[in-house]
Amino acid sequence: MDGRRRNPYELTDETPVYVISVAAQLSGLHPQTLRQYDRLGLVSPDRTAGRGRRYSARDIELLRQVQQLSQDEGINLAGIKRIIELENQVAALQQRVAELSSAVEGAAAAMRQREAQVHASYRRDLVPYQDVQQASALVVWRPGHKRGE
Repeated sequence: MDGRRRNPYELTDETPVYVISVAAQLSGLHPQTLRQYDRLGLVSPDRTAGRGRRYSARDIELLRQVQQLSQDEGINLAGIKRIIELENQVAALQQRVAELSSAVEGAAAAMRQREAQVHASYRRDLVPYQDVQQASALVVWRPGHKRGE
């Protein structure tokens, strides 16, 4: 969740609202196929208190994707399950990368701000040191000696 409070009556793509017969009709599959997919872990709908399946719009889309991969692409159910797992993993990793990028950007902004504060705190009455070219003359200073002695 994104931290905002959600209206409990707001319907999203993840809201489980469809009973198995409606989900089967919307996905173009037989209800027994949906039960089989649930047993195999391909599409796992939410459950009611009485253990009835409730499918969301996202579940319906996933059922259609499973059907397309199976029928049109000829991929077996184990392969489809692996594809779904990898797609979920990629989505989770993309989310994590976005979170880390945001954190890095925040840290970089804080660092730039702190650097600006440090630069602003420099004393302006100091003269920067510059290396002076050495002269060929050698001067020896002896404390306490007067010149010509």
